Amino acid sequence: METPPPPRAMLDGGPQALWEPQPPAGALQTPERCVWPCLSILEGDSCPQGLFEAISGPPWAGPQQVLGQGSCSDLNHWSGQGVAGWPCTGPCWSRRGCPAALETVLREEAQRGFATLEDPLAALLDMLDSSRGWRGKGPSLEAWVARELKRCLQAQLCPGPARGSPGLKQLQARAVKLLAESPPGLVEPLVSIFQLQDADRSPLLAHVHRLHQEGKFKEAIVLGAKLRLQADLDVEKMCIPLLLQDKADLVERYVDGFPDLQRRLLALMDSWCQPGFDIRVVARRYPQTTLRLERLSPRALGRQVLRLLEQHGLDPDLCPNVVNQQRLAALRYLCYKRLVERSVSRESWAEHVQGLAGQDQWLQEQLLQLLASHDDAALVAQCALDLLLPEERLPASVAAELRQLRIQERTAEAPLEDGKDDYYQLPIPREHLHFLASWEDLARHQEELLQPGQVVGMDLEWRPSFGAGGRPRASLMQVAVEGRVFLLDLPRLSSPAGGQAPQAFFRLVSRLLTDPSITKLGYGLAGDLRSLGASCPALAQAEKQLRGSVDLLQVHRQMRAADRPAPGVDGAAGPRGLSLLVQQVLGKPLDKMQQLSNWDRRPLCEGQLVYAAADAYCLLEVYWALCREPARFHLSGDLARSLRLGRGERAGPGELPPLQKALTSPQQVPAGEDAAPEVPARAFRVVCDSMLQGLARRLRCLGIDVLVLATGEDHRRAAEVARQEGRVILTSGLPYHKLRAQVGAGRCLSVDCSLKARQQATAVIRHFNVRVTHSDIFSRCQACNCHQYLKVSKDVMKQLVWLSGHPEGPSGTGDKAAQIEDERETGSAPEEAPGGCTYEPSCRWLEEEDLQSRVPATLGDGTRLQLSGVPAGVLRRPGLRHFYCCTGCGKVFWEGSHLGRVAENFREVLEGVPGSHEPSRAPSPASSPS
Repeated sequence: METPPPPRAMLDGGPQALWEPQPPAGALQTPERCVWPCLSILEGDSCPQGLFEAISGPPWAGPQQVLGQGSCSDLNHWSGQGVAGWPCTGPCWSRRGCPAALETVLREEAQRGFATLEDPLAALLDMLDSSRGWRGKGPSLEAWVARELKRCLQAQLCPGPARGSPGLKQLQARAVKLLAESPPGLVEPLVSIFQLQDADRSPLLAHVHRLHQEGKFKEAIVLGAKLRLQADLDVEKMCIPLLLQDKADLVERYVDGFPDLQRRLLALMDSWCQPGFDIRVVARRYPQTTLRLERLSPRALGRQVLRLLEQHGLDPDLCPNVVNQQRLAALRYLCYKRLVERSVSRESWAEHVQGLAGQDQWLQEQLLQLLASHDDAALVAQCALDLLLPEERLPASVAAELRQLRIQERTAEAPLEDGKDDYYQLPIPREHLHFLASWEDLARHQEELLQPGQVVGMDLEWRPSFGAGGRPRASLMQVAVEGRVFLLDLPRLSSPAGGQAPQAFFRLVSRLLTDPSITKLGYGLAGDLRSLGASCPALAQAEKQLRGSVDLLQVHRQMRAADRPAPGVDGAAGPRGLSLLVQQVLGKPLDKMQQLSNWDRRPLCEGQLVYAAADAYCLLEVYWALCREPARFHLSGDLARSLRLGRGERAGPGELPPLQKALTSPQQVPAGEDAAPEVPARAFRVVCDSMLQGLARRLRCLGIDVLVLATGEDHRRAAEVARQEGRVILTSGLPYHKLRAQVGAGRCLSVDCSLKARQQATAVIRHFNVRVTHSDIFSRCQACNCHQYLKVSKDVMKQLVWLSGHPEGPSGTGDKAAQIEDERETGSAPEEAPGGCTYEPSCRWLEEEDLQSRVPATLGDGTRLQLSGVPAGVLRRPGLRHFYCCTGCGKVFWEGSHLGRVAENFREVLEGVPGSHEPSRAPSPASSPS
């Protein structure tokens, strides 16, 4: 029987006694619960006890009665009678939660039934023709029978027709007609049983086109792939709506194995990356579809295209727009390194720029604009001279400087080479640098490299690839020991494969990595070892073989998280990464002038040799300094003690090794007398550039008002917004200096992109002395930054979900991640955050007049509630009373484990939590989100 719909009761904002279905006559009643005749045997939390009693006792006299009363040899009889005479339409045959004993009995009876039938395939079609239960949503007996028949045919438990036989063709024609009405759960077994991929393609193509016209884009593309119809379908028509819905994985599977379609798909995606293209023009063709255009920025699309080009081994010339965008990004980076940081040599810069721009007129024009935007006319003129740029295309001031350079034959390199004493200097003599390029060299120095108990610094160098696919091939491996540095020539030592030099190199490196008595130091060591494995296949497992190592990148992250900058001092974009660590610990940064040089060239120049040696040797000096004074650098414990533990000593019960403590329990730096004035989270307002989306979400999580620039939006817009609305600018990389000059000191912060988003948020909160309380958590929508919610009771939410056409929550076509999360959390009570704080913002109830329409549920301002994101399990969760709807974007929230995780992740900056930087006190009452 069909379940009648609930009445459209008035939404008065409070819990309501909604319609409850009553059991029909003949339903099995038990003290525990009522078991409907059509109740899913396999659906819900478990099989009801009363149903087990019905299965194990009378009237269940034997297996023959499991699939109906009487003989089980007639499929039509199964369809009409069902289990013990119960009607078998509706969701009774879902497979979730089925008792194993019952499923085994059902399968055995199905096999016996199939074996007695003269033509099981024709009988299945007869059953489908005579029944309508399978045409609705949800599981059905017919779909279950079809799945079992498919299983039996695959296991050859019952005979099937020969491929291409006349009888099969007749059955295929009947099956194709049924396919048009089949739900997704029945389509796959029908395709397999009747070998529809070999059937007449015309009706199959018509069915796929009909699904597409009805807006069932996912069903259309999945069915087209199963029937192998890709060559007869328009790849652009099939793929565009899926790309707009951020279902690129389905699109990739659709074109898998079809090189021509792969090329056409990449050409389509590349066309969306051309300058000035507006994806919203394409999106207007699908007004009824929920789209995710934020995932289709040129940057995001470009990454996908480059990955697919590499994955399929296709020519990059297929995608000129993406390649040019990639090269333009590399040009911007190089201009920043040369003109702002001044950290790359003239020779290296000119070589890379010429290789990127080539003869492409558009890239050359972009390069000229980049150079013209810089203020130092003399330095820009030197760059123009190195690139042989035409004088008439340069600004007048630069052209004048260029003429002077040509007359005087002076260079602008001298200022870059001045001030060498301002950088870290290699403390060992030049003769203690050894370049190893043969197996004889390795044998000569093997004892020094593999000395047990020593500490070694390791690093790799490779030629910059500027975004080219795959990991770069390493050119040089540096190994530093006390007093000496060894530079291993990887191209010479890794070829020819199987030669004496590669074998000796593999043995030496393997022994070095696997010896736990030798402490290996690195900065991002795991990434270096992966690059080493990509360059030398024999060392592909190097990362897994590593024993006895310390990654100073992790130590550095701990230092930065604990070291709160002085108020009013911006995090200027100076040294980064290892250079910054060396400056913080040893007092001077590394000279990175040779970092972007050509490391494949042989012989290496003197500057490259010294740079490579310093990169590895500085690791030793940093490590020794940290071991001597860990507290000075906000690291708890003794690093030397930690290394002894790593070589075999065990920590006491419940004791963490000191280095691990240093990485997990930062010491807090007390605010001094000159601390910045405290500002409440909800009064703190920032604007972020588009590269800091993760940081923006974390800050919104804590109640901070965050605007984010759109992808591709000019960074100068951040300065305008900051001045007009009194916001602080958070940025990264190139735009920092210009933005800071426009808004003044203290109003612009350069964010360290090597930190994770949570660490970035913690650093921002400490830098600006922001006070965050429990009531601030989730007081703003993470998706749209709105701070106004409407409260909806669980019963009203159930009604809205039902009316919106999602009575079962996310279906098989929905978001898989949401379903997994639903299954993981279903049945659990709302969790409390540390300190006993739960989510209870003060906001008004949703009322009838707030809704412009209920199908689909739409607020008065046109915002549609995102009800498809509410899993069915959440609606059944005990203890959950309310939902909260964002009035800005319609996103629906409910209380769960996320609240506790956020509070735990930000414990150290959250007011009122033991162990935080503020005195512990009770959480503040929740305030209105408005």
